[in-house]
Order: sequence, then C-alpha cells, then structure tokens
Amino acid sequence: MTHCTLAPCAAMSAGRLIFLVAAEGAPDAPVACGFRVSGLGLRPWLPVGTVLQGAGGTPLLRVVANASLPAPGVVHAVRGIWALPLQDIPQTDALDLEPVKTGLSVAWVTLSDKGAAGQREDESGPLIERLVRESLSVGHAQGFLLPDSVRELKRTIVDLALEQGYDFIITTGGTGVGPRDTTPEAVSGVLEKRLYGFEQAMMAASLQKTHNAVISRAVVGTLGGSLIVTLPGSRKAVAENLEAVLPAVAHTVAKLQGDPADCGQ
Repeated sequence: MTHCTLAPCAAMSAGRLIFLVAAEGAPDAPVACGFRVSGLGLRPWLPVGTVLQGAGGTPLLRVVANASLPAPGVVHAVRGIWALPLQDIPQTDALDLEPVKTGLSVAWVTLSDKGAAGQREDESGPLIERLVRESLSVGHAQGFLLPDSVRELKRTIVDLALEQGYDFIITTGGTGVGPRDTTPEAVSGVLEKRLYGFEQAMMAASLQKTHNAVISRAVVGTLGGSLIVTLPGSRKAVAENLEAVLPAVAHTVAKLQGDPADCGQ
C-alpha cells in the first residue's frame, strides 16, 4: 500500500475541506487552502472515497475530489486532492498517512431541466443513494444535478469515472422518448463495455409492473473502473430497476477493477 506524508501544516478542523498537493511536483509559491503531500508522485491522484489513515489505522481524511487549482505567482495550475478531515487534526510537523479504500464510492446524477433551474425538487437522486446504502457497503456518496444536455452529461460521466475514480455511477432521468430525453445517447457515447444483462434484468423487472416499460431506453456499461447504470426518472421506476441489479453490483465492480477470484467463489 502506498504511504504518503502530510508535511508541516496548520491544524485542520473536521468537516472543513482542504487541498492536498504533491511536494515533488508543486512549486514553492503558496497554494490557497494547500497542504503538501509527498509520496503520491508528480500527478497526485487517489480515487474518491479513499480514506487516509494515521497511526494505528485511525481514519483522518477522506478524498472527495481530484482537481487542478491556480496558485498565486505560479504559471501552471497545481494538481491536487480535495480531502475532508474526519476529525480535528492538531498542528503537526509531519503526519504519516496510509491510503485505504473502504466501501464503494457512489455518484448519482439527476437529469432534469426543471430541477437544474430550481423549479422542481430532486426526489429520485436521494432515493438512489438510500437504496444503494441499504444494499451495499458505501464509503462515499455524492449527488449531481444537471439539465438534460448530452454534452454536459458526457463531460460529467467522463470526469466522475476517469478523473474522480467513482466505483458506481447512476443516472436518473432522460431514458424515455421525449424531445429532451437524451441520456442514452450521452452515456452510450462514452461506454467502453456494454452490459446487456443489466439492461435486460431492469426491463424484465419493469415489465412485471407496466407494459409502458417498453419505452425505456436505459443503457448500462463501464468506463475505466466505473460501473454506469442509467435509470428512468420516476421514483417508482428507480426502485424497481435498482432492485433488479443491486445484488450484482459489488461483484461487477470487483471484476471490473481486476479481482482475480473465480466468479463462483
């Protein structure tokens, strides 16, 4: 397991985001909200949800995003990691940390023009998180709200999968045949592997409830190490579709990310 060291830094308060930058690749100029981390290489990156443990396995920080930020007096933006302190951390000369992944990292994306405009409350997105947490071990979950836009959804999915390293990405909305229903087009354009079995399982479950399920164009597949599932927009359809596939999610993510165990084990 990679070890890293948090260089001399001020006290950190629980719940207040900080920005970690690599000591090897960062310039000497001050970085806003920055603390230098050594041992992560010139381009620091850790999957979202990674917990940075201190001595004795004490969880101190959780990675919530990877990003690049401009720094005063520096030509190039500084690459680093946004982390959330899980407890108050006093000022220290150095802090040895061990990155550990515990539970799945889950991103849910709600597609809604009215929701993005603040004209409708998002009910399906929080339901997704609750159902996933009830069924799986989740270390970190984050919601995103977007308008029905192919370009914006493509950009978001690529970022969540390849830049942030989320394990499980679920969208809700935009899978029908309306003029603004474009989720399948956006997601299909970035998938590396299509998982037709997931799609068939969701369709079979929905058809047991209504013949109108045939309208759904939901797609499922993978990008990088992420499993991506698109769901309809209604709370009822979200619950029905997720129930059909959640039992296979943990195994799918494990195999996708290189688990060498036989599938029968």
